[in-house]
This record gives sequence, structure tokens and C-alpha cells, in this order.
Amino acid sequence: MTRFLIRRLLSAALTLFAVSVLSFLMFFALPRDPVTGMCPKNCNPERLERVRQELGLRDPLISQYAGYMKGIFTGRDLGSAQGGRCDAPCLGWSYVSNEAVSDTIARVLPVTLSIVIPAAILWLLLGVGLGMLSALRRGSWLDRAAIGFSLTGASLQLYFVGAVLLIVFVYNLRLLPVPSYTSLFDNPLKWTSGLVLAWVALAFLFSAIYARLSRAQMLETLSEDFVRTARAKGLAKRKVYGRHALRAAITPVVTIAGLDVGGALGGTVITETTFGLNGMGRTAVDAVRSGDLPTIMATVLIAAVFVVLANVVVDLLYAVIDPRVRLG
Repeated sequence: MTRFLIRRLLSAALTLFAVSVLSFLMFFALPRDPVTGMCPKNCNPERLERVRQELGLRDPLISQYAGYMKGIFTGRDLGSAQGGRCDAPCLGWSYVSNEAVSDTIARVLPVTLSIVIPAAILWLLLGVGLGMLSALRRGSWLDRAAIGFSLTGASLQLYFVGAVLLIVFVYNLRLLPVPSYTSLFDNPLKWTSGLVLAWVALAFLFSAIYARLSRAQMLETLSEDFVRTARAKGLAKRKVYGRHALRAAITPVVTIAGLDVGGALGGTVITETTFGLNGMGRTAVDAVRSGDLPTIMATVLIAAVFVVLANVVVDLLYAVIDPRVRLG
């Protein structure tokens, strides 16, 4: 198990290194001058040249990349015009918002985490549980209801579901406040009431997908020879379904869940826009619109970190579910 974990961590580190190099080259090695997009429109040639010097764009490309990565791990000096010393993880200075990019990320990342993690718990519990139960009761009213729920969820879009929830529960019934973010540690009740509609919208749409996937995988597994053998041996249904069938059926679900959660942690643009929450997704979109390259690079790197970490977790869960994976 230790060797398996080391291999996966080394693979993750190499992937993140490749992403950091590609994103750096994409934004700072292209023929287009990145300073033109970062500096405000009233910048004169002297100001543009000073920004280039402060960003180190006159240095060799390798030195620029080494300085950027050094800042992430140990911090670096950005110069007096960029706030002076930038402590690790230093992701650069935004001339658009006039603050360190790490400060921007520290402000918006908790919002995205607060949206995605509770919503993921809800959609996994509801979707996988409903899919498995409908497969075990194939042809029953529960199965038909689960199929209808899945088709409904797969047919709707997040911005529509979010708008309906806002109209009904916020503006008409006035049961909930307008969605907003409050730190969980400051006021847990306000944190919940401000984000619950975003959780419900995400959980409804994603759980519909997971219900269909879980049902299909469970039905396929129940027709396998090893399940019929277990039944023929007289094992209790709970052991046949829980110990044998569920373990085999859950593997594809784990894969999709890892990709979905990892991608969502990188930014839920539509959810944040629909409910007026300023998280990673909206920050990335705003950075693209304003040409804020340091912020774009930071959001790309953070999204890559979440996706890679999610895949590492999926690999570890694979090793627990199916020990044969450790030998691969």
C-alpha cells in the first residue's frame, strides 16, 4: 500500500508540475505583451516599463518561472509598487484589484468550498442511495419514481433550477434570506441559510445523474456470476448486496465522483453567478474579462490542484475497494 501511495503522489506531483509550466508559458511566453492587459488603460509607457521590471519580464523565461514557483513555496519580494514582501504561497500581484492574488484567493476559496463540499455530500448520499435501492427493487414504484427523478434532473439546467428556488423560497415565501456567504466559524446558522439553496440546486441535478449511473451499475453487477454464486451458497441478501454487489458496482461511481468534485472545487461558475456568490468561478471569469493574468494563472493552478488531489483520493479508494489495483 505504501509503494502504491508513493507512485500515485509522484504521478500527481509530475502532473502539477506540467500544468504549472504550461499555464506559465501560456500567459507569459506568448507574443502578446501580458502587461498591456494587466495595467489600467491610463498607463503611460513609463508605467508599463516599470510594471515589466517589477514582474521580472525582462529576465530569462526560466528565471521568471523559477521566481514564480519560489514565491509559491517560500514567498518573494514583489517590490514596493506591488505591496513589498509577499509571503508563501505568493501567487503574484493583481494590478486590476491592486492586491496580492493570494489575498483574493483566500477570500473567495472558502466560498467555493462551502458550496461544493456540502452539496457533494448531499448528491452522493441521495443519488447513490436512490440508485442502489431502485436497482434492488426493479420494477417497483420506487424504481419508477427514481427513473422519473433521474430524467427530470437530467433535463433541467442549473440556472433554471436556481432561479425557481430563489423565486419560491426567497422572494415569494420569504422562508430564506437572499443567498450570501458568512463564515461557518462566525455564524453556522447564517452560513447554512445563506448557502442551502445552492446546495439543493447542485444536489438535485447531480444526484439525478448518480442515481441513473448507480442503478445501471448495480443491475449489471447483480447479473454477474459471482453474485449468483453467492446467492446459491445461501448467503443472506444483506451480505450478497452489501459485501459483494455494492463493492463491485460502486467503482465507476467513485471515478465520476472524483472528477465531479475535483472540477467543482476549481470553481462553480454558474452556481455562483445564479446565487450571487463570489467564489473561485466568478473570480476566474472576472479575471479573464479584465485581463488579470496573475489571477487567471492562480485559479488555473488551484483548479488543477483540486482535480489532481481528487484523482489521488479516487486511486486510494480504488485500492481499498479492490486490492488488485495495488498491484497495477
